Order: sequence, then structure tokens, then C-alpha cells
Amino acid sequence: MLADVQGTPDTRGIALDEVGIEGLRYPVLVADGQGAKRETVATAAMSVTLGPEVKGAHLSRFIEVLHGSREQLSPASATGLADELRQHMRSTSARVHLVFPYFLERKAPVTQSRAFVEYTCAVTACSSLTDTQLMLTVEVPVTSVCPCSKAISDRGAHNQRGHITIEVKPCDRATDLWFDELIDIAEGAASSPVYTLLKRPDERHVTMAGYDNPVFVEDMVRNVCQVLGALDRIARYRVRAVNDESIHNHAAYAAVSWTSPSGA
Repeated sequence: MLADVQGTPDTRGIALDEVGIEGLRYPVLVADGQGAKRETVATAAMSVTLGPEVKGAHLSRFIEVLHGSREQLSPASATGLADELRQHMRSTSARVHLVFPYFLERKAPVTQSRAFVEYTCAVTACSSLTDTQLMLTVEVPVTSVCPCSKAISDRGAHNQRGHITIEVKPCDRATDLWFDELIDIAEGAASSPVYTLLKRPDERHVTMAGYDNPVFVEDMVRNVCQVLGALDRIARYRVRAVNDESIHNHAAYAAVSWTSPSGA
């Protein structure tokens, strides 16, 4: 019988808020908005609370729980993963945070040429003795054309790459809110989406479409909020837009947070 040192009592009387693992890269299958699964590699951080009487957590159990749920990451399975971890570790609360590249196939606007675009997505699931919570995060690359530059220039307008980050807490009853919808909302808030593959007719279309739809970072954040505010499936959100300015030696950003009065 091998000694279980982590399971021995601790006499210092200090409870720990978080004990776990981080920086683990692990293959997972993520549900998409079309009812399929997408292979990706997640960077995982998993933790539990530790009572004052327990010396340490059995870290191998974190991997066991993650491996058992790696084949179908969805809203339901993410909260189930955190709940299983909490129970398996006999803890009062658990947290699972997974960050991964998420690829969607996009068509070029004119030629309809297909290619995958990468988005950075994250799932954060928490479980306690009383409830479970889920947070979804997407970081979406976009293009924006400066309205001020367009208004004051005889010809042209400066434009830049940027990112819109949306973090939402779905309502308890919302089981269908997922990355695809949030990505579409972010892309629709900018001057133009970013494409991996563009032929000459596509590049012409994207350039002119962006010029016809100039937006500041403030506009992009507000555009996202307008759409999110019309959804009754969101209990809380935070939106942040950042532009890597093309004619300034700095980035420009705007951000806003909102919580439903009901907290549901």
C-alpha cells in the first residue's frame, strides 16, 4: 500500500481558494453551431477549493476528469465537467477554464472561395454546492475604416486590423448560445470581417464595403451591445474592441460591461 501524502491532515487551519493545474495543452472536440464537432487543442486551467484540514489535491484526477469529457465540449458538458471535477475532488467548488483556436469555414464575398478563419475562444465553467455558471468568450479579428479620416480626406481613409472580444454569461435557461453566434455578432459590428482567402474581385468588394461602413472602436462596441441587448438569453456581458491604429503609434480601445437587473 503506497502512502497517500496529499490525503493526510493539515494542522495549520488555512483553507485554499484555488488548487489545481494550468498550462496543460490537451486535444478536445468542440461542438459547433452546425451540430458537428471540431478538433482543436485547448490550454486548460482547472482548480478546486481545498479545506483547511486537507494537505493537498490529487492532481492526476484533474486529467482523468478532462480526458473523460474531451470528446464533446458543449454548454451542457462544460458545466458538467466542472461539476464532475468538484464531486470527484470532494470539494465545495471547482473551476475549469479552456482556451482554444476555433476554426470556421468562410466564403469570400464575390468568388465564394472557401477557407478557414481562426478565432480564439474560451469556456469558463464553475460549480459550487448551490449552482453552476458558464462564461463564453470569443476574440474576433475585424477590419475598421476610420470615419474621421474618411470625412476629412480628399481621397481614401485609413483602416486597420482590430479585435472585438465578447464575454457573456448565458441565462440558466439558455442552452443554445455558442461561439458561432457571438462571432457573427462581432463581425457584423465592424467595417468588414477578416478573410483568409480573397481573390481580386473579393479584395475589391471588401475594400469598398469597408469604406462604405466606417466605424470607430466606440461604434463597434455599441453595435455589439445593441445586438446582445436584444437577446433574452444573456445574463451578463462584457464587450471590448481594440484597433491597432495604422497611422498612430498606439492602439485605440473601448469597452463596456452590463449585467441583467434580474441576474438570471
